[in-house]
Amino acid sequence: MSSRLFKTVIDQMKDVVDREFGVIDLKGVMVACSDVTKEGMQLEQMPDISTHDGNLMVHNGYTYQAIGNKNRIHYLVCIQGEDETAEKYCALLAISLTSIKQYYDEKYDKGNFIKNIILDNILPGDVSIKAKELHLQPDISRIVFLIRTYESDNLYVHDIIENMFPAKNKDFVIVIDEQNIVLIKEIKHDYDVKDIERIPKTIVDTLNTEALIKARIGIGSVVRNINELAKSYKEAQVALEVGKVFDTEKYIISYDNLGIGRLIYQLPTTLCELFLAEVFKKQSIDALDNETILTIQKFFENNLNVSETSRQLYVHRNTLVYRLDKIQKLTGLDLRTFDHAIIFKVAMMVKKYLVSSPMRI
Repeated sequence: MSSRLFKTVIDQMKDVVDREFGVIDLKGVMVACSDVTKEGMQLEQMPDISTHDGNLMVHNGYTYQAIGNKNRIHYLVCIQGEDETAEKYCALLAISLTSIKQYYDEKYDKGNFIKNIILDNILPGDVSIKAKELHLQPDISRIVFLIRTYESDNLYVHDIIENMFPAKNKDFVIVIDEQNIVLIKEIKHDYDVKDIERIPKTIVDTLNTEALIKARIGIGSVVRNINELAKSYKEAQVALEVGKVFDTEKYIISYDNLGIGRLIYQLPTTLCELFLAEVFKKQSIDALDNETILTIQKFFENNLNVSETSRQLYVHRNTLVYRLDKIQKLTGLDLRTFDHAIIFKVAMMVKKYLVSSPMRI
């Protein structure tokens, strides 16, 4: 669509500019030119844009200027000549074509429209109208994956993911900021949960293999209408934040599987502190040493099974019973009973939450 847009502008300007000029893509193909016979031609030589600093470039009898920015160049404007007049023409053409492209992208680009939806930058009543204008089906199942990396060049990550999902009319890869990229994936109405789970795993593996980049991915819930994409995006954000607190070893966290961690994350810290004070009337949870905490964690992992826990800890059964009795004396909670165990489990999660979010109220 950009090439047709450029061609329209160039056709209108070629009677004003008394030199040959046009727009070239990054493969060296003339996508639009004042000399229509050269449109679609492959340039034999192009200026080196790898060191482009935003200034005009002169090469082989032509003056060039980039359309885009330092981080991501989309096209090059070229005009015949290397003199001062050519430089002025080239600069003016670049400004005009860049402005037109930005206006077009903002008005018609589907990716920008989807980004505005997930960031709540568009009124709900306007979504269906705009979707119809862009030929986007509103009532299709979609899901949001929030991919968080800590690399300086997030555009490189974007390109990798975009190459993995090339169906641009169905799937959208959007850069949110330096750390976050969103994949909005269209899925079948009768989707399989396992198919959804494979998508983030493939992304994590590909980024790690091809670029040695580690990523964490939050998964929102499946939504049936394009208006609900913002909801799925917020859920993916919550999934990453809750996972950062309670599932630090996991790289893929689904909002639908957060469990009690989601509830705790939404509580104010004052209420959490009151809960801990109520549970641990005798002594604080901080009174438990690392060995005792490890024992408790293993006991929970083995569903309160004393024999299996002692086997995994390489201790005698009686030693484990002694430790559990010690915990009961310190806290007043007998972890061998289900009610006390679940209270202690929640208390440990609340304590972990408080440590990770001391300023949250």
